[in-house]
Amino acid sequence: MRQSYQTFLIRDWQPGDRALAAKVIRSILVEYGLDWEPDAADRDVREVETYYLQTGGEFWVIEQAGEVVGTGAYYPIQRAPNAVEIRKMYLLPAARGRGLGRWLLHQLEAAIATRGFEQIWIETASVLQEAVKLYESNGYEPATGVETARCDRVYVKVLSFKF
Repeated sequence: MRQSYQTFLIRDWQPGDRALAAKVIRSILVEYGLDWEPDAADRDVREVETYYLQTGGEFWVIEQAGEVVGTGAYYPIQRAPNAVEIRKMYLLPAARGRGLGRWLLHQLEAAIATRGFEQIWIETASVLQEAVKLYESNGYEPATGVETARCDRVYVKVLSFKF
């Protein structure tokens, strides 16, 4: 994956991105008063190969002017047949307010559909109000069964389009 949106470059994760992606995610969690959990909810950032690349998922990095300003990812899950979970969709404050989050969500959905998945699950925290609004305005329906202690909301979307 290598695409552009405005002044942003969205590309596949590389091993050299591990610390940079973790730093971005950690800083956003702190911004919203949430804990960085490197041995629990955020272990997947430390082990991208295991959680994403080896399972049929993807992990993307968003750059602007050569700096990592965000991430977005998904991997297959067992909640339902042909299901994935979108994870680690975070943007630094400087990258927000330009439609990038909505564009990134649509790109993730398109990649997921292209791979034949039929359901997308997302867990988030109510304090991430912008994310909640984004998901709800893009067809994600509230569901039950939050599996991550840091999160108090879960959403699902059944894909109605195929590529």
